[in-house]
Amino acid sequence: MRGVLIALGLAVLGLTAGLLLIGLVLPGVVATALYAAVLVVALLIERFRYKRVLSTPPKGPGWERTEERFVDPESGRTLTVWWRPASGERAYVAEG
Repeated sequence: MRGVLIALGLAVLGLTAGLLLIGLVLPGVVATALYAAVLVVALLIERFRYKRVLSTPPKGPGWERTEERFVDPESGRTLTVWWRPASGERAYVAEG
């Protein structure tokens, strides 16, 4: 679904660019392009904003298991938070 929305947003932006290049400015074209741009940017940022869920604890020095646990609303799985104090980085690991 995410890929379809990105493709749709890019198609709208491309169509808008084409219309503007040939000098055809229709009412709402710029507004529609702005909405499409916001959609594409939001979907691309979302990938970096939300961490993926790991199946095994993170590798490397300095990782500590915390007592923080929660149920992931999307998958329904219980996740444990791992933390690297030196950098403040967090990792989410599925239980079981």
